Amino acid sequence: MLKPHLIHHAPGAPGLRLLGLGPQLKPTKGLLKLQKLFNEHAFWAKKRKIKDLKHMLINSSVIISLWQNERIVGFGRATSDKTYRAVLWDVVIANDLQGLGFGRVLVDALINSPSIKNVERIYLMTTKSSDFYQQMNFKLSDNQSLLILKNKTNI
Repeated sequence: MLKPHLIHHAPGAPGLRLLGLGPQLKPTKGLLKLQKLFNEHAFWAKKRKIKDLKHMLINSSVIISLWQNERIVGFGRATSDKTYRAVLWDVVIANDLQGLGFGRVLVDALINSPSIKNVERIYLMTTKSSDFYQQMNFKLSDNQSLLILKNKTNI
């Protein structure tokens, strides 16, 4: 199996967002491939529009993608105040590559990124993968509750 290529994007991911760049800074239609990764491997992120993906990237502090040749096989991002809190978002590995350590590589790259590695707490929300994250020293929280306010314009 080919070793994946990890890309630490600049804040806002201008190469990916504006030019669709992938590994070795080659144009690969990266934004369309990210949309496809979400549609095929992330139930929570299906049907995201390209314009919304661009906006999401612009407002992310840390963006990491994982590639095999010209195929994006993993993605994750974080937002942060860079002092107290950071939140991991949209961590996804292609289903056919799960269980091979790629998720660990991706999450490790996220939490060790210079802009968030020294924050007091890194949060994440997951529906089906808490066992995986607990293996990486994340803890279930008994003293906090997840509350959601749905934006009426996006329901």
